[in-house]
Amino acid sequence: MEHYFTNNENLKSEIRCINFSLDAYNFVFKSDNGVFSKNKIDYASLFLVKTFLEFGKKDIHSVLDIGCGYGFIGITLSKILNIHVDMADINKRAVHLCEMNILENKVDAKVILSNIYDNVLDKYDLIITNPPTHAGKEVLMTFLKDGLAKLNKDGELWFVISKDKGAKSVKKELEKICKCEKIAQSKGFWVIFAKN
Repeated sequence: MEHYFTNNENLKSEIRCINFSLDAYNFVFKSDNGVFSKNKIDYASLFLVKTFLEFGKKDIHSVLDIGCGYGFIGITLSKILNIHVDMADINKRAVHLCEMNILENKVDAKVILSNIYDNVLDKYDLIITNPPTHAGKEVLMTFLKDGLAKLNKDGELWFVISKDKGAKSVKKELEKICKCEKIAQSKGFWVIFAKN
């Protein structure tokens, strides 16, 4: 089975549009085969965005959506918070879709092709992610632990993870190296916040 965090050049392209509204904001996301949640906005990603908008701090100046897929999290936050957002993904098709979606939704954002943080050079007030748990624990912990090193002073890492995919053990592991707190849970998903 092909995963959305790999690049399959032979996968047939079938671009489709997903219309989405949150509060008074309307979005159109182009999606395609070979990317995460290609047919609809992913519940966990939406839960993460809504939780951050409710509980996250608003005086942020730099945001990274890591493992961005076609850009739902980063583009939504960019438009609603009126802020520049960087996004990064290893999947070339996802990056291309993300570039189209930045233009489509008229947001201030840029996307980087990167294996996790390899090509991410800056530091951020907020790193936000729905990490690819199917890629395995080692990749997941790289998303999170290496993310902590990419935070500005007082910066925050927000992520969503399924209880069935090890939310408790991941939180416990992070607590050894940083402040870590569960902010909300819904339908088996936890939104967790971490900071140095």
